[in-house]
Amino acid sequence: MSKRLIIILLLVPVLCFQVYSQVRQNDQLLREEVSRFGQAIVKIPYPGKQALNDLSGKVSVGSVRDKYAELFISPLTVEWFITQNFNYEIVEDTESKGVLTATSVKQAMAWDSYPTYLQYDSIMLSFQLLYPSLCRLDTIGTSNNGKLILALKISDNPGSDKDEPEVFYTSTIHGNETSGFILMMRLADYLLRNYNSDARVKNLVDNLEIYINPLANPDGTYHNGNIISSPTRFNANGVDLNRNFPDPDGISDPQQKETADMIKFMRAHHFVISANFHSGDEVVNYPWDRWPRLHADNDWFYAISRKFADTVHLYSVPAYMTELDNGITDGYDWYSINGGRQDFVTYELHGREVTIELDFSFFTATTRLNALWQYNWHSLIGYLENAMYGIHGKVTDDSNGKPVKAMIFINGHDKDSSQVFSDSLTGSFTRLIAPGTWTLQVSAKGYYSTTVSNVSVVNGMPVNLDIKLVPIINAIDTVTTPLIKIYPDPANEFIRIIFPERQVGKVNIKVFNSLGKLMADYQDFANEDTPLVFDVQGLAAGWYSIMITNGFSGIIDRGRFVVISNH
Repeated sequence: MSKRLIIILLLVPVLCFQVYSQVRQNDQLLREEVSRFGQAIVKIPYPGKQALNDLSGKVSVGSVRDKYAELFISPLTVEWFITQNFNYEIVEDTESKGVLTATSVKQAMAWDSYPTYLQYDSIMLSFQLLYPSLCRLDTIGTSNNGKLILALKISDNPGSDKDEPEVFYTSTIHGNETSGFILMMRLADYLLRNYNSDARVKNLVDNLEIYINPLANPDGTYHNGNIISSPTRFNANGVDLNRNFPDPDGISDPQQKETADMIKFMRAHHFVISANFHSGDEVVNYPWDRWPRLHADNDWFYAISRKFADTVHLYSVPAYMTELDNGITDGYDWYSINGGRQDFVTYELHGREVTIELDFSFFTATTRLNALWQYNWHSLIGYLENAMYGIHGKVTDDSNGKPVKAMIFINGHDKDSSQVFSDSLTGSFTRLIAPGTWTLQVSAKGYYSTTVSNVSVVNGMPVNLDIKLVPIINAIDTVTTPLIKIYPDPANEFIRIIFPERQVGKVNIKVFNSLGKLMADYQDFANEDTPLVFDVQGLAAGWYSIMITNGFSGIIDRGRFVVISNH
C-alpha cells in the first residue's frame, strides 16, 4: 500500500469527524439563537416544489428564491428541524439592528421612524380624537401578553353600522414584517386628512366602511417590551399566526388567542374584500394558497392583483414588485401553506382576500418607509375601490319587505365556497366578479328560490339588484326539525340541503347510489338555515342516499332523495 493511500485513509475519519463537529456546532448555535431571540432564520437549498410544500406544514417558510428557501425556526420547531439533518446556514438578522425609534408621537407621525408601543396606542387614539365624525377606534382583542389589537373604522358615520360594504386592511401578523405596520397608519392618516379635499378619498369614505388594523401581532413586533428590538415572526407562544387559521382541508392547529379574536371580529363584519400585508418579497399573492386548483373567481382575482401591481409600477423604481408574474402570483404556484388567513377568509367566510408582500426585507429600514408609501398608496386606494363594483343587491320578503338572509349562487361557476350570502339584518349582498353576463340563483329557508338572469357586469361599474323572495306557506322545509332537509324531492337539476345547527361549519358530503356505490365525495361549508346546493344533473334516474359528516364534531346525518330523468 502506498504512503499516499495510507495518508488518505487516515485523513478520512478526521475529516468526517470535523464535518460532524461543525454540524453539531451549527445545531447548538441554532438552539442558542432561538433561545435568545425567539426565532432564527435559516437558509436551505431549494428542495423542489413538493418537498417545500411538505416542509411548509412543519416549519414557517418565510421566502423562496430560485436556489434557496428561508425558513423561520421557533422554539416549537427547532428540535424537529435539527433531527431532519438539513444542509442549512443560519442567516444573521441584521435588518432590525439600529432601529430608529421615535422620541414622540409627533415624530412617529412623520412616518419615517418606528413608534414605541405606547406611541402606537396614542396615535390610534389621536385619530378618533382629531376626527370624531370620520373614525372610531375598535379593539379586535388582546395578545397573549395583554397588548391591544386595534382596528380603526373610517366612515362618514362611524358611530353607526350603515348599509354599506365593509372592507378590511390588516398588517404585521408576522411581527418582524414591519413595512405594512407604518403604511397602514399612514393610510388612515391620509384618508382622514384628505376627506374634505380629495374627491376620490371622499367617495371611498362615503360609500364604504373601512377597517384598518396596522398591527395584528403586537407581541411579535414588540417582543422585548415597549420598543421594537429583535422583533419575531411568531407570537409570544412561538406560533406563526398566519399558519393558525382553520384550514379548508380540515387539519388545523389549536387556535391562539389572537387568531380566535380575529376570527370573531371578521365573522361579525362579513368583509366584502380584504388584504393582509407582509414583507419578505414584493408580490401580490391571491388564492388559493392551499390547493393547486383555481378559485372560481380566478379571473377576477388575477385582474385586481394585476391592477394593484401595474399601478405600483407607475410610481415605483423599475425593479420594485416585479417578482414571479411581474409582481403577482397564485399562492400555490409560489409555495403552499396550511392554516393561512387568506384561504380561511376566502373559503369559510366567503370573502375575497389577497396577501400583499411589500418589501424584500422582512424588517423595513426607516430610510425606506417613505419610498414604499410613494410606491403603494395609489394602489392601496384603488384596491378598496373594488368593493364598489360588481353586483350589489338586496334580498327582501315579497310579502312584508323585511330583509332575508339568502344564498346567492351562480350555477356552473361557483365552487369551493365561492358563493355569497345576504346580510340577515339588511338583506344586502355584494358579489365581486369578473365582467360578463351572469345568472344568479337566490335561495333561502322558507322561500321559493328565484333566478335572476342576464346580469351584465362591466369593469369598474356597479350593478344594483332588488330581489324579492316569495315565502312558502306550511312547506316541509319550514318545519323545525333536528334532521337534514332535502328539496325538491324528486329532483332533476339541483337539490338543496338544509342543515341542523349541529352541522354548521365544515362538512364532508358523500352521495351513494342505490347499490351503495360512492358517486360524490367532497368538502363544503354548512351555514345554519341557508341551503347548500348540490348539482344532480350528472346522476342517473333513481334514488340516492347522502351522508353529511361535520368536520369538527364528527356528527353524522343521513338523508335520501330521488333523481328523475332529465330527458
